[in-house]
Amino acid sequence: MAQYEQNSIFESEKVANIPLAERMRPRVLSEFIGQTHIIYDGSLLCRAIKADKLGSCIFWGAPGTGKTSLANIIANTTGSHFEKLNAVSSGVSDAKKIIDEAMRRFNAYGQKTYLLLDECHRWSKAQSDCMLPAIEKGYITFIGSTTENPYVSMTRAIVSRCRVFEFLPLTKQDILQGLQQALRRDTVLSRRKIVLDEDAADYICETAAGDLRNAYNALELAVLTTDVEQDGSTHVTKLVASQSMQRKALSVDTGMYYDMISAFIKSMRGSDPNAAMFWFERLLEAGTDPLLLARRIVIHAAEDVGLADPQALVVATSALTAFRNIGLPEGRIPLTEAILYICNCPKSNSVVNTLYAAEESAKQHPTAQVPRYLMDENHPRSTEEPDAPAYKYPHNYGGWVQQQYLPDEVKDDVYFVPSGNGQDVGCRQTKQNKQYSKQQVPNKWFEDDKHD
Repeated sequence: MAQYEQNSIFESEKVANIPLAERMRPRVLSEFIGQTHIIYDGSLLCRAIKADKLGSCIFWGAPGTGKTSLANIIANTTGSHFEKLNAVSSGVSDAKKIIDEAMRRFNAYGQKTYLLLDECHRWSKAQSDCMLPAIEKGYITFIGSTTENPYVSMTRAIVSRCRVFEFLPLTKQDILQGLQQALRRDTVLSRRKIVLDEDAADYICETAAGDLRNAYNALELAVLTTDVEQDGSTHVTKLVASQSMQRKALSVDTGMYYDMISAFIKSMRGSDPNAAMFWFERLLEAGTDPLLLARRIVIHAAEDVGLADPQALVVATSALTAFRNIGLPEGRIPLTEAILYICNCPKSNSVVNTLYAAEESAKQHPTAQVPRYLMDENHPRSTEEPDAPAYKYPHNYGGWVQQQYLPDEVKDDVYFVPSGNGQDVGCRQTKQNKQYSKQQVPNKWFEDDKHD
């Protein structure tokens, strides 16, 4: 881990004021914690870093998962010049300045330049476009760091020239390893006699939500705000840890966490608003990301209410948008409205039944042909079929007319069977699908516990 020289009282004080997360930032690959799906002996990324042959790439993942740390390791390893920008505070002029200097170094000394761009999804199209020629000609190796999906939030031109590495939330064991190393190796904490209770460490690891920086901050705050005992030790209990994480300590292990998620989902499906709200708040108190719960609410508005009340999806997506703009604690209010709305709606799972049945059929008939009268008539065809039936324009028949739209191979298949609950009654044609029993549609679409 990063070690700081302490040559004087003033230097020691200066080091102590540096956050623990920064003091513990790794300098070489052997010190890096987590992301074992891309960082392991012989992996492409490790080989490229060690050989100083890393091409342009984007590190995408949640905060505290090691994106900036890995970029700094690359900076310490490479023999190339290294520049760093933040997309929030930099403009086109900053980018052009780095490009000009990189071109001069490349032409004069053959030296490449690495550019680390934090929050790269915030770069405008103009900034991205000015960087493209330098990347293509090899003057600059671009390393972007972002918490947003680059395939959605960044210009395609940049993404297409980069290899994207996704950084996953750290595991509980990863975070525990980081805490243990901090107690042993940190220049400040290692000088103190710190007793970290096992349940306190477990609580920090569980509620850090995969964010090692968050765990480091909690550990440092717990140590610095706890009185030294008579034997000279600093005792960090679960109560102290919970106060440092700014969350109430609850007894939640991994198994119970997933059980509560399941209970929350099934309570909404079962139209029990009291149980749904209890598990919603229990999960929040345990440190669950509210956006995870908000996404589940949106999914179940379509999956379990569906066409029985299409307004449920509108309410759920509006609650998700409201929460993103408001945050905690008031953001819980629109989420609660969505939960109560879903619980009190009539239920229908015809949407997912239709989806899965159609998916299975499409996979089984990859060569099914479009009926001739449904084909696009805007371009000529090699063969004409004068006797082929003509397309019937439904509006000429009052809005609906009997006509085959499915390929011949599956013309008698039925995927959508309206439940009859609420507004899920189907149109003139789909109403006839109610004559089909569940046994005539694959049974697996109706398994009670298929979806949480």
